[in-house]
Parts: sequence; structure tokens; C-alpha cells
Amino acid sequence: MHEHFRISVRFLDGEFHGRGDGGEPEWPPSPLRLFQALTNAAARLDSDGNGATNAAALRWLEELTQPPEIIADNATPTNGYQLYVPDNVGDLVAKKWAAGKYFDSKNHVNDLSRYRTDKRVRPLHIEGDAAVHYVWTFEDEDFAAHRETLISIARAVSRLGWGVDLVVVDADTKTVNHTTTRHTAERWLPVESHGGKLLRTPVSGTLQDLVARHSAFLGRLQLETDGTHVFRPVPPLTKFRVITYRRETEQNLPPHAIFALRLPNDSGFASFDTKWRRLHLTGMLRHSASQADFAASLGWTNEKVNSFVLGHGPEAGKPSRPTKNTTRLVFTPLPSIEWRGEKQGRSIGTIRRVMLSVSGNAGKHDIAEFGRIVRSLEGRELIDEMNQQACAFLRRQPDSESAITNYFGESARWTTVTPMVLPGYDDPRKLRRRLGASKPPLSAAEKGEIVRKLDSRIDRLIRKAFRESGMPDPLVSNAGIEWRGSGFLPGAALSSHYSVPNQCRHFRRLHVRVTWRERSSDGTFNPIAIKGPLCAGSGRFSGLGLFIPCE
Repeated sequence: MHEHFRISVRFLDGEFHGRGDGGEPEWPPSPLRLFQALTNAAARLDSDGNGATNAAALRWLEELTQPPEIIADNATPTNGYQLYVPDNVGDLVAKKWAAGKYFDSKNHVNDLSRYRTDKRVRPLHIEGDAAVHYVWTFEDEDFAAHRETLISIARAVSRLGWGVDLVVVDADTKTVNHTTTRHTAERWLPVESHGGKLLRTPVSGTLQDLVARHSAFLGRLQLETDGTHVFRPVPPLTKFRVITYRRETEQNLPPHAIFALRLPNDSGFASFDTKWRRLHLTGMLRHSASQADFAASLGWTNEKVNSFVLGHGPEAGKPSRPTKNTTRLVFTPLPSIEWRGEKQGRSIGTIRRVMLSVSGNAGKHDIAEFGRIVRSLEGRELIDEMNQQACAFLRRQPDSESAITNYFGESARWTTVTPMVLPGYDDPRKLRRRLGASKPPLSAAEKGEIVRKLDSRIDRLIRKAFRESGMPDPLVSNAGIEWRGSGFLPGAALSSHYSVPNQCRHFRRLHVRVTWRERSSDGTFNPIAIKGPLCAGSGRFSGLGLFIPCE
């Protein structure tokens, strides 16, 4: 049975001053910051004789392997204010003033302003009764022994962040009631993939390290046998781990690199037709990355090449069914987005560049390996299978060029450059046959019902495609979706005119336009901008289902 434990923190002054390791504002407050506040509260409660009980409860909490989910209201930066902190040498100036010495030997004023350090304070502003909720979900019979102790400690917390960040805290075994939270509240989830915000969390030994650090702070000034005072710096906290947190509505953005397709003599770009040569291009790219010399330089085994590069499943030579967690090397041809005058506007051109990325959840090890892959691909030749001659080579370039910068834009509305391949049959029950072949003929109401079922099926498949590409479920569920066979952009051909891999030939291709939205507490939908690149559908490993923002 799943147990839940929730700690809710509300800021009395509507401000939070806490900072992360790099001095940047920390929001939401990290689980480690909350654990430090709990440790402080437990120390103040120890005067009641509950020291051992409190310590045991905190040790149990720090040993939980699953970090808490965080639900936090929005916090906005402020301009803040400037402080001037007097230096220690400023006491000498005050001493001279006390002796009536207002000028130095050069007749300069003994001015205290020269002996102070400016400090800019920029707290985050939190509106109204905004709160931060930490929710643990676990299966542990030992929780019953520590439940009341942890609730008592949490309710004794009075500060979170700086000393001026006064809070009131409540704790309970009930989860957050999402119907009563503010519509600005965001759900932050611990993830194993790349991207998001790095927050510190406690581990086994954090409590002991905090106690040792406090003792070192109290003994930082020590009197030696010869009567001199020695300052011993307080060591930093070392017992913690860093976890990636990401908003529930924030998509996973894997690392990527852009390569230009250059002619073998480097006289210009090598261009490939978007409808037909795109599929050949992805095949040449995978072939180049599967060669023995390339694999050897990266230490890859044949099994690694077959699964990671070629996408083969356990049955040799056959492609696997990709999901959002499937880790594969992805080559995505990028058709150039060209400006062709006021009348035509943005139009889809030929392919002159390709994007390299990794699907699935890319951790720190995968990010380091991705860098090695990028360096190894630089200068690799693409061999045309028809004549076994080099038709292009790869050159690394930035993603800021105007022809491809749209793919990395930020918008709430996106549309396909290449059609999306649905991840399944859109008419498994052969309903379309009934529309024109039924005897006796169907009534208008019966035809309308069949069309509604077909549209509902397509809608579900498009949403499934987005989920399989790694898009967060709340975004997918609330998205507004349109589809049709013809493109929404100039230069986009009919969806049926694009070549597809053999395993996708029986699935329908459609051009799609999507508006990403989030549902507020009053039931209305608000557009929410996401950042590219975005590619979805069963053909995404061959460059199909590629999106750009709508103007």
C-alpha cells in the first residue's frame, strides 16, 4: 500500500531570498533546504527530551531513495534593493572619530564609505497565500513509527531560506488537493533525464554532516596555548545529491548538434529532396554511424550498434517498436525554411542540414557520450548506395542560421514541415467502407457517427504519438489538434507523397497543427509556449513528423 507524506510551506512576507550553488535564485526551494530547516526545528525541540526520537525520524527521511514531488506557486524576480555592509576595518574609522580625528595626515576626511561592501538583494516575490508542497510517496512500514514525530518537527519550522523568510508549515499524510491549489501552481517532478532544474536533496549521512558542520561553526575561533586566536573555516556540506527536477508540463529536450551537408569537394551545400531523398539520407547517416571504424572509436559492441544506431530489436535485422524511453541515436533531416517574398512568405525548401540527437532519457553518462559521437561524426562521408560514391560529408555548424532557426523557436502553436505518421491503424474496423458501400444507404446521422468515430480515433493516435516522443501527458491531454492531408505551410506536399520506412507503410500520414495549452482551475485553457525542436510520430527516426512554430 502506498503511503503519502506532505509538508506544506507558506511564506508570511511573500518573499523568498534563497539562492542556489551559483548564486542564482532557487525556486522551488530544494528538498535539502527543507531538510536543513527540519534539522534546525528538531534541535530547538530537543529541549523536551526528544532528541533521539527526532534524530531517528530525520535519519529515516534522509534515507528515502525517491525524492519528493514539489508543487509550487509561481515566484517572480524583483528589482530588490542595495545594502552596504561595513568592513571590519571600518572600526578603525569609528575609533578615530571617537578620538576627534576627522581628517588624516593628508587632510582627507576619514570617510567610512570607503570601508564598506555593497550587496544587492533580489528576493523572489510570491503572491498572496502561495505555498510550496513537498509530497513523498513510498511503501514503508516504518513510516508509522515516525509519522507523528515528523509532523511535529515540520510544524515547528519557522524559517525557510534566509533568516528573514518567515514561514508557517503544516504536515499531513494526505496529498495535495489539486482543486484547491491556485491555478498558478506548478508540479515539479524528479526525473533522470537531461534538462530541467538541478536541486539538492538529502542522502544517508546528511543529518550527521549537518551536526558536524554546526559543531565546526561553534568552534571556528579557537584559543591556542600561546594565547593567540586561530580561525578555522567551516567546511562545506558534502553529504547530499543533486537531482534534476522538471515541470510536469515541460518536455524533455535531449542534447542536439547540427551538421551541414557539404559536397565532397566542399564547393557548396549538398541538397536532398524532402519527399523522397530524405529517407535515403537517413539511411546513409545510420550506415556511416554503424561502420566498424566509427564504432571502434567509441568502444561500441555490435549489440550497441544494432540497438542504438540501427534501432533493431531483439530479433536481428528487424526494427524495434520505439517508445518514449527508447534510447536511440536520431538523425533528423532539416528542410530549409526559406523566405520567398511577401506573397509566399516562409516556404519549405530542400534538405541541406541534419540534426543529431538522442531519444529517450539521456543521463549524465549519455551526455558525455553524445559529445564524443559529435566529435567523431565531424568530417564523415555519406556513401550513396547506388554507386558507392561519396555524395556529401558532415561539417559541424551552429543552430543559429536563419534557414533552420525556426526549429528551435518557442511558441504555443506548431505545425508540421513533414507529415506525421500515426502510430497505429486509423481505421482498424474498416468503417470508411461502410460510408459508401452500405446497403441500404446509411442515413446522415449514421454517417455522421462513423465520421465522429474516425476523427476520435485519429485524435487519440496523434496524442499517442506525442506521448511516445516524450511530451508530458498534461500538455498532450489539453492540446488543441487539427489535421489534414495537405500541408499548413507553403512548400509542403500532400502527406501521401512522402516516402516512409517499410514498417510505417500501412499507417496513415497527416499534416498536423497543434496548440499547446494548460487547463486553469476555472476550467479554461491557456496557451503555453514550448521550446523546440519537436518531432513526433512513428516516422520520427526518418525525419517525418517534424514541426516548426506557427507565425
